[in-house]
Amino acid sequence: MAELDSTDRSELDSKDRAELIALILEQRRMIEQLRKQVDELRRGGRRQAAPFSKGRRVDNPKRPGRKPGKGLFSRRSAPFQPPSEIVLAAVPSCCPDCGGGLEHQGEEIATTTELPRNPQPVITQYRVPVCRCRRCGKSVRGKAAGLAPDQTGATAHRVGPGVMAAAHALHYGMGIPVRKVPGVLEELTGMRITQSALTQDALRRAAGMVGETYQNLRAGVCQAAAVHTDDTGWRVGGENAFLMGFDTDEATVYQIRRQHRSEEVRELIPAGYSGVMVTDRGKSYDAEEFAGVAQQKCLAHLLRNVSEVLESKQGRAREFGERLKTLLREGLSLWRDRCDLTPQEFCRRANELEERMSGHLRIRILRDDDNQRLLDGIGLQHDRGHLLRFLGTEGVEPTNNRAERILRPAVIARKVSHCSKNESGAHAFAAFASVVQTIRKKAQETVAQGLLNVFGQPQTR
Repeated sequence: MAELDSTDRSELDSKDRAELIALILEQRRMIEQLRKQVDELRRGGRRQAAPFSKGRRVDNPKRPGRKPGKGLFSRRSAPFQPPSEIVLAAVPSCCPDCGGGLEHQGEEIATTTELPRNPQPVITQYRVPVCRCRRCGKSVRGKAAGLAPDQTGATAHRVGPGVMAAAHALHYGMGIPVRKVPGVLEELTGMRITQSALTQDALRRAAGMVGETYQNLRAGVCQAAAVHTDDTGWRVGGENAFLMGFDTDEATVYQIRRQHRSEEVRELIPAGYSGVMVTDRGKSYDAEEFAGVAQQKCLAHLLRNVSEVLESKQGRAREFGERLKTLLREGLSLWRDRCDLTPQEFCRRANELEERMSGHLRIRILRDDDNQRLLDGIGLQHDRGHLLRFLGTEGVEPTNNRAERILRPAVIARKVSHCSKNESGAHAFAAFASVVQTIRKKAQETVAQGLLNVFGQPQTR
């Protein structure tokens, strides 16, 4: 066998080194991946004080607070309430540095807002005359404004609607568990109330004025120009259910159902809806009943789907996904720059992007199965006009972030509670949460004031 010359041997050595380096890098990547899995299993096997801690410090952590030149800075404004006390500061007699005389130039206004010490609830006592009819012997009680006709006996001492509005605002608006709301009210106002009273009041009002307002909000969803919808898990009586959220410019509506199908979606968004439905890639939104409904698929979800495929691809198999991500990001960038462009320039760039997207998602056979699934799924949405509709329809957003934000309070409530014990509790949560989030959206009054207005005539409990 002939010996290899020095040139062939050097080429062989360089190839071997390259293969060894590639093998080492691949093994290092696998080791890091396995190490992360081991850490996750260890954390999952024991209770931790900080289960989401990554276990390592950041080398150069950012300082807290607003960064120079970043964001809008504004000083705290003066309270809108009139001052309850005015204090005149002493006039300085001389300069503290040199002792020189001073001349008056003006006056500054400063305020300190404080809670009253030992706040006490306002208690109204009714002295109700009780009479008996001389003819039939019927008992007749006196009447007064704010006094319920049946406010007697074991239920003679009740709390007013303002207390219940504040309690429901703390629970449904601030996310405080209902078992802790009585303690918060007693700490701030000195007033005592039970958790059972709050729950019973919520159920009663959900079947009354709050329920009527909730039904009106549901009826108005199909009148909006665009609806953002998403869902998350829930439990009713210990069984799996779905909490669905629908967000428009005017209202936020929730509903809790045992299943999440097109039938449940069509309770609020009918098949003949004339607006745009902004959704993720859930199958319930691609049902035949919604074939005539204009939709906008969330680009953030699409980018995430493409990134998941790219994680396992190498070489030319990455070209399709990388090109698709580039086009989707160009669409997001163009949408953000819309205000800085003329209508003609925006339309031109939008049409160019539409043509390039159509060319990239044209029907064809790809060698990689994962890329083929991306092409078939996302290409079908593009053929239906659900991919870049936000560029042609003003007021439509490219992502479903609004729907995910309205689900966030429900996700937090799910973490600190056992969701709903029964169907009545699920209806009460959906009704109160919808009314509360709609009040916040309008930002014309506090949640407690808005609930008190929804309650209608002053009621006591």
